[in-house]
Amino acid sequence: MAEKRKIPRRDFTYYMPVMDALTKQLVGHLTDISTGGFRLDSLKEISPGEDLRLQIQLTPDIANKEFMVFIARSKWCCPDRIDPNTYNVGFQIVNMSPADTPIFQQMCEKYGTQKQATKKNYDDYLWR
Repeated sequence: MAEKRKIPRRDFTYYMPVMDALTKQLVGHLTDISTGGFRLDSLKEISPGEDLRLQIQLTPDIANKEFMVFIARSKWCCPDRIDPNTYNVGFQIVNMSPADTPIFQQMCEKYGTQKQATKKNYDDYLWR
């Protein structure tokens, strides 16, 4: 499948839970992030095109409030390659308050690490 993403994603180094803002049930944990979207590891399958009102608990080093709420649309969902009981779900941010946008961008910068394009070769699997 061709890459449609315009903003590159970053691996998310902090295991941050994402909750359904209405039910307070866990939706998943952030695994990568960009300023326009993110990927979750989720225990449930989420159909593409589904809009969810999500809540992320914030840390004091990111914001002076406890959480932020926004709407995101699932764009794709597939079983995890390693854990068959987990789904990887890609989301696009649909609606976020103007006050929360810089907080989300700061999360992306602080906890996101740039993905490295790696080409594996035989030496990558040798013990040194």
